[in-house]
Amino acid sequence: MARVLVPLVSLLFASISLAQDPPKEPEKPKDPTAPVVMVIEVGSRAAERSRTDTPVPVDVLPISEIADEAGHLDVGQLLQFTAPSFNANRQSGSDGSDHVDAATLRGLGPDQVLVLINGKRRHSSSLVYIFGTRARGNVGTDLNTIPVSAIDRIEILRDGASAQYGSDAIAGVINIILKKDRGMNVLLSAGQYTAGDGENLQVAVNYGVPVGRGALNLTGEVLNREATNRATPDEPRIIGDAETENLTFFYNLDVPVGSASTFYGHGGYNDRNGLAGAWYRGGVGSDDIPSRNSEQMYPDGFVPNIGTTIEDLSAAFGFRTLLGAWSMDISSTYGSNEMAYQIRDTLNASIATRNNGISPTEFDAGGFEFSQHTTNLDFSRFYQQWLRGVNVAAGAEYRRETYGIFAGEEGSYADFDGPGGGNAGSQGFPGFQPVDEVDASRNSTAVYADLEMQTTPRLLLTAALRAEDYSDFGNTLNGKVSFGYAVHQALHFRGSASTGFRAPSLHQRYFSSTFTDFIAGEAADIKLAPNASELAHLVGIPELKEEESMNYSLGFTWAPRPALDLTLDAYQIDIDDRIVLTGGFTTDDPDIGHIIAAQNLVEARFFTNAIDTQTRGLDLTAGHRRPLGSGQLTTTAALNFNETDVKRINTAPGLAGKESIYFNMRERMFVEGSAPKTKGTLGFDFDRTRWNSGLRVIYFGSLESGTWTQIDDPAAPPQRYDARFTADVHVGFKVAPNLHWTVGGTNIFDAQPTEQDPFETENGALWENVQMGINGAAYYTRLSWKMPAR
Repeated sequence: MARVLVPLVSLLFASISLAQDPPKEPEKPKDPTAPVVMVIEVGSRAAERSRTDTPVPVDVLPISEIADEAGHLDVGQLLQFTAPSFNANRQSGSDGSDHVDAATLRGLGPDQVLVLINGKRRHSSSLVYIFGTRARGNVGTDLNTIPVSAIDRIEILRDGASAQYGSDAIAGVINIILKKDRGMNVLLSAGQYTAGDGENLQVAVNYGVPVGRGALNLTGEVLNREATNRATPDEPRIIGDAETENLTFFYNLDVPVGSASTFYGHGGYNDRNGLAGAWYRGGVGSDDIPSRNSEQMYPDGFVPNIGTTIEDLSAAFGFRTLLGAWSMDISSTYGSNEMAYQIRDTLNASIATRNNGISPTEFDAGGFEFSQHTTNLDFSRFYQQWLRGVNVAAGAEYRRETYGIFAGEEGSYADFDGPGGGNAGSQGFPGFQPVDEVDASRNSTAVYADLEMQTTPRLLLTAALRAEDYSDFGNTLNGKVSFGYAVHQALHFRGSASTGFRAPSLHQRYFSSTFTDFIAGEAADIKLAPNASELAHLVGIPELKEEESMNYSLGFTWAPRPALDLTLDAYQIDIDDRIVLTGGFTTDDPDIGHIIAAQNLVEARFFTNAIDTQTRGLDLTAGHRRPLGSGQLTTTAALNFNETDVKRINTAPGLAGKESIYFNMRERMFVEGSAPKTKGTLGFDFDRTRWNSGLRVIYFGSLESGTWTQIDDPAAPPQRYDARFTADVHVGFKVAPNLHWTVGGTNIFDAQPTEQDPFETENGALWENVQMGINGAAYYTRLSWKMPAR
């Protein structure tokens, strides 16, 4: 790899040095030795700090600069190839998970990282990850409902923060800061994979208009992506990225009122249509006729397509002002997410057997929706005369959440021909039944206080306490302490200890799905039963409670020169009672089989607090800026070591001895191997007057032997994925004062995960959805036109 990259970098920089600029007055270059001050808003309610003097680790990613040059078009993939502690793999063959990337931090679950926009809590997706994904049983935030063109920067707080922000902040916090600029920025982007598919097109307009002494920043974006297919030549199904069509509008408002007040708001609307292939159904001569296919409709077999429509809506408004010496901030934030399924190129086999082999080919399969409404009132005050300065902050929060499941049309789930005929429901994805419908809600109330004390010129101490009460499971109290100590101006030590929690989501409490099967000619159902159901109670599944954590971190920051900085942080996260989805309990079980049979079921699964885990890791970041020729070279490096172990399986008392079903070895390996243990990035960015270029190398560590167990043969050797490097490169040129053109490639050496037996992978491909993904190399071109405010 080094023998390839070094000549490439040399050639790239040499070509830039030889380029001739037209004889115009050159722009004055920035001082390459000047410090780059990045102000942090997340992790503290005190005055803003830079990333090297925070008592906890924070990454700051200037998305507004990266987006004009990078080949990744959505937030999830942009962070996947920029921030080592972050992972978001696109899925294939995973039902709804093909359409909503599971975004994780430090190898934990997507529901253990809190997402904020401008410091305000973002709502989660309505999807609960179920089958075919490492995140099964989890609920996360759909980052891709937020257009990249609307974002100024992203702050990633790599530390537990439940005592400050509440539920979900066990692994950390992602704070997305929206643009407040005036003027216009138009972005056009197109690209595809070298395999000849996955064409993408992005058109985005960001426009900031003056409103009084402030601004209203508006963003509209169209982002369409064609499907990819990495199935083996003899595999009739499609394995790869889903086809998607995105339309997004976003706004960000910031208007000063008077001398000490500001009215603000943000929000948006995202409409996304996706289409992904399900598993193949065989044609004439296969066992799928007449159970899952009709000879008259699909004699050669068929691949059902799972279509989804996602509608995401958000709106936040607030007011900041001074009340005497106190700063006050009152805000109200609303968000909703709905996901509906439309199954296409399919059939209901039970309809076909009664209708001369013919069935409708498209069904409305129902779906689900989630909403969240949060109101905050915050106060803060800085006491300059206390010690060396003390900041006091306190506040209250009220949050209401709702969750619903709505049934599909009858043909998507019903059986029309009885025992011995075709299977019920739409092939590929059977619809939600009326018995699955849910309309649930809850509310929570929290009070919290923060204290930051500069006790001496060198020592900063902080403390936070948060009490929260939920209407559906009770209350929790969490605290956090941290310190920052300046050995001298360039070297700072820091550390923290905190307790944390994650409230069980409404999805995990109330999700319900029923699949009809036939056993010995009799109709019976397979049920993913709600935790609050009578069936769960009868089987012995306890009511869900909060996940509890203990977080520890210790590290230092070193900035010996203004143009050089380095951070190193070690951490440990202990989580008790993590919520997972159990395996299937069947009627064959000698103890509870009769309970399941009495419900006319053949199998039942449940959400439950099943495991205790421990995560240990190390984060390293470094940045350096220096002049190179007539330009400036910026080098950045980041590395994450991370390992999660399941320490204990908390089987319910009435189900003791059934650990192999309650939480089996395969599910354990998904938790322990959801992300590479080592991931790193090394980036070079060179700017020279009208030219710029960049190279980013990403290292994905191995998924060690034993991480992945096989599906069909427990005695078969486990899967192993060797370490891989990928490289992204771009070259940009300022065509005109306000027009910038970029060409580039991602994963230019076409790295792919280690091949496996496709009969033993969960998605039927040569690889699971791991590391850098399965699509290979791609190329792209982008045009960015900026018209500054007048």
